[in-house]
Amino acid sequence: MKKLKVAVIGIGFWGKNHVRVFNELSETEVVAVCDMNPERAGAVAEKFGIKSYTNSQEMFEKEMIDAVTLCVWSTNLAEEAVKALKAGKHVFVEKPMASSTGEARKMIELASTKKLHLAVGFIERFNPAVQRFKKLIENGEIGSIVSAAGKRVSRWPERIGDVGVVKDTAIHDIDIMRYILGEDPIAVYANAGSLKHRRFEDYAQIMLTFSGGRTAFIEANWLTPYKTRKLIVTGSKAIISLDYITQEMSIETEGQTLTPREEWREPLKLELQHFAECILENKEPLVTGLDGLKALEISEAALKSAAKGGLVKLR
Repeated sequence: MKKLKVAVIGIGFWGKNHVRVFNELSETEVVAVCDMNPERAGAVAEKFGIKSYTNSQEMFEKEMIDAVTLCVWSTNLAEEAVKALKAGKHVFVEKPMASSTGEARKMIELASTKKLHLAVGFIERFNPAVQRFKKLIENGEIGSIVSAAGKRVSRWPERIGDVGVVKDTAIHDIDIMRYILGEDPIAVYANAGSLKHRRFEDYAQIMLTFSGGRTAFIEANWLTPYKTRKLIVTGSKAIISLDYITQEMSIETEGQTLTPREEWREPLKLELQHFAECILENKEPLVTGLDGLKALEISEAALKSAAKGGLVKLR
């Protein structure tokens, strides 16, 4: 079977995980890594027996590469994505995809023109618990959805320095709400601010309004002393809750509470394997560039709502 030749750009904490996963997958072969820090890139390259670069353009000129994943700072994501797409490489870009919706649209247009895959890193869609959750909803087992709530809180992540909590963490839940409810919200109201960190917001509460009166509530912060990642959906027949970290789920109905258990599987491995398969089999990714753009648009609307202290209509 043909192996996809991949490279990872940005070898921080998350980029190192990308290299590890690609090395473990049967569908891929890691060819090179690129990072502005030569020591960091060199250390990873030596560990996996591959080439290292500090300039992605040079890497594209010297290596035979089919696809890249981008784990650089948010302010550099669009620039690196454009370079890769112009070089004819399929691109997987970590959230929030770009610094602005304008940059995101240019990436989508370029990928379409070049007939290349552009996938966005919303890892929670590949969480096995979320996939089970989605099937229960589609099968009508919870009835009509009334509301959903996501909680994503933890201490300040030291790696972050170019975006606030909305575009770093809440954006995951914004994407999940679109995915679970099967449509885009029509309005957003948000409260956000900073208690400890001057440059960006470190807490946010976001309410998304959907058609038919359905609502989704998202709480995110970098202040809580312990890490929590949870989702609850209330329906007319049942309430389903899940823990993203443990992948445990509970289903509460009128007469019983069920806690189905399945083997824990690594979402990142499932996500990157899916990206590789989409290229090898020429099929559309589960999370497209348009999905990334939608989540970014809603994130920016949430920040606008918090700044003006009022509702922002999305359509």
